[in-house]
This record gives sequence, structure tokens and C-alpha cells, in this order.
Amino acid sequence: MTYKTLTATFAVPLLPAVALTLALSTGGTSVSAASEHSKAFHVTKECSQYFGAAGQFCTITSSNLPRIKVGSRVYYDQAAGTPAGLLDSNVVLDAGSGNRAVGRCTLDLSTGLGLCTFSDGTGKFAGFNARVEVSPPADENDDWHWEGTYSFNSLD
Repeated sequence: MTYKTLTATFAVPLLPAVALTLALSTGGTSVSAASEHSKAFHVTKECSQYFGAAGQFCTITSSNLPRIKVGSRVYYDQAAGTPAGLLDSNVVLDAGSGNRAVGRCTLDLSTGLGLCTFSDGTGKFAGFNARVEVSPPADENDDWHWEGTYSFNSLD
């Protein structure tokens, strides 16, 4: 009889642990399912109007995402060089008519390599998420490249 009482005593505290394990394993499935909705992201931009000052911009020259039209602008909120050797800035991707995505870009000024992430937006960019690697122009006739993935959450 004591054995059955001990079994019941130990079984009750284990129920929350089992439920937590099941919840975490279910959560893992939903995270991988969400990543299946990511699509390839390819953008080029020219930066003849950007000289490293806050408020300056680059202009989109091509995009595989129809919401990012040629002529859209990427505005940089912080000046390049702070911290030294880096561009680390909040950015706004402005596609016009209130369609804007917000994010952050960090770039090594000596190599031109970097990372930009976007976490939301307004208008057609509501629920927008992207993670893109930045690479510099190969020569003076080339543009900057953003290559990565994007998705829209359920608000889209």
C-alpha cells in the first residue's frame, strides 16, 4: 500500500514536466514550419547619395520582391564611423505611399561586408521580416547587393 501512495506522490509532480516537454517539442515544430515560409531575397542598390552622414540614403536598383520597387530608398539614421570602422545604423526602407520597413544594418567599412535585418513595417510592409547579407560592388559599374531571406507574418 505504501508503494502505491509513493507512486501517486511522485507521478503528480511529473505531470507539469511532461506537459512542458510536450509544449517545447510542439513549439519546435511550429518554428521550423514558420521558417519554411521564408523566400529568397535579392536586392541591389546604388549609393551615390550616401556619404556616411545620418539621414542620407541609397536607392534600390533591382528587387525580386514586388513591394520593393526600383527607386525605393534606404535611409540610414546614424553616421558611419561610430564605432570606428563600422556603419551600425537603424534603417528605413521607404517604398513610398506610407510603405516602410524598419530595421538595422551593420557594415564593416574596410570590407563592405555586413548584415541587415528588418523586423516590421507599415503599409505593404506590415509583418515584414528579413535577414540579408550585404556585399559591396565588384567594380565601379556594379551596385551593392543584399542577399538573404524574407517573410511576412500572419498580418499579411
